[in-house]
Amino acid sequence: MPSRAMAASLAGDAKEYPGKLTLYVFLTCAVAATGGLIIGYDIGISGGVTSMDTFLEKFFPSVYHKEQMAHGSSSQYCKFDSQLLTAFTSSLYLAALVASFFVASVARTFGRKWCMFGGGVSFLAGAALNGAAQNVAMLIVGRILLGVGVGFAGLSIPIYLSEMAPPRLRGTLNIGLQLMITVGIFSANLVNYGAAKIRGGWGWRPWPPRAGAKSPPRIRGTSDVADEYGDLAAATEVSDTVKRPWRDILERRYRPQLTMAVLIPFFQQLTVIMFYAPVLFKTIGLGGDAALLTAVITGLVNIVATFVPIATVDKLGRRKLFFQGGAQMFVCQGGPGHRSPPPWIRLCILVFICVNVAGFAWSWGPLGILVPSEIFPLEIRPAGQGINVAVNMLCTFAVAQAFLPMLCHMRSGLFYFFGGWVLLMTAFVVLFLPETKYVPIEKMTVVLTTHWFWGSFVADQDSHAQVGHGEVDVATGKLKQMIV
Repeated sequence: MPSRAMAASLAGDAKEYPGKLTLYVFLTCAVAATGGLIIGYDIGISGGVTSMDTFLEKFFPSVYHKEQMAHGSSSQYCKFDSQLLTAFTSSLYLAALVASFFVASVARTFGRKWCMFGGGVSFLAGAALNGAAQNVAMLIVGRILLGVGVGFAGLSIPIYLSEMAPPRLRGTLNIGLQLMITVGIFSANLVNYGAAKIRGGWGWRPWPPRAGAKSPPRIRGTSDVADEYGDLAAATEVSDTVKRPWRDILERRYRPQLTMAVLIPFFQQLTVIMFYAPVLFKTIGLGGDAALLTAVITGLVNIVATFVPIATVDKLGRRKLFFQGGAQMFVCQGGPGHRSPPPWIRLCILVFICVNVAGFAWSWGPLGILVPSEIFPLEIRPAGQGINVAVNMLCTFAVAQAFLPMLCHMRSGLFYFFGGWVLLMTAFVVLFLPETKYVPIEKMTVVLTTHWFWGSFVADQDSHAQVGHGEVDVATGKLKQMIV
């Protein structure tokens, strides 16, 4: 970690700390990860209610009437093209974007725990307002409060999980957040499907790791924590001297982390199948209930597929999952490009979409959260995660604003447009993303020093990290030498 290197005169003695996964850490991470439920629930619920006729008739009557009159090919693609409807959807992400800029200061000053608490309170207030909404203005204000909650949770939870987890299990525990997001999406899909059948039109209403260092044996399950505690204390001392993290993060030595914090969420949000699944299913001729049911199917695929990275991310590494998932999504982008197909083609499209969702669920979905949360040194970690969340929400806002109009004008060509982006982001992983498995979060900079491109941006350090009784080549993540 850069701060440790500065504090210890570039000692270059990167090693994994002793310890194991304790019940305390497991339960703490499990509880923190449940914050993903609110993020996933909102992703699923917003896409579902905007396809419900009763919701559209009450709040967006022009869209409802356009949908009822849609018979031709152009109308099928354009029936959801409404700026007011997209404003309702995207207002949450704009609010989360704004919130991310001040949440970083809250996380740095008061800790990750109170950020998560504040996010939950804000989300509850927004959900209550949306449930009681009588007009579009109430809907949008409620969405803004939901967005503030998502901003708090999206910044604090990933770095909390990465900081609490032992290095060898950091990926597994961090992806618990993505698992909860998928459970939230699936729950929302089930609620949408069941609530759509409610008569009367009412169906749519539906402490931080730094403080924990005071008791490290409880966290790591061993009393041999002197090295980790010393590194954490040194990192904390350096972190406390940094008064302007938002400015310091622009320095050349942090350029690799900053680039990944910007590009990874940017690329991640260019995979929109899950976000607009019910709408997409309606454009190929499925009825409202059938569209919601197929969204339930894709949501279930999303949950099951998320167990793949939980089991493999700390064995195979981040790069292999990124590459495999990206290739899988690229192949499947051509699947949805059909208009009013016969039933057998609709089934094939559903299969393509499910395979696409599975590829996202074991690559860009969880790893888009994991990698940015583990690469920043402590002194700029909240600011770095704040930028990551801000870019994520800005891109989600842009996609939410542009997707329906683009669907209207580009029709099936839209999926080939996004397929090109999937190809580009997979190439970025191959060329510029170093492997970070096994490397302690406090020693992450040693990964960058050996990279063919990023090595020129950071100080020269030892290119190997000691892990347990062996030595890891941080460029590949492979155990090279056993020490007896």
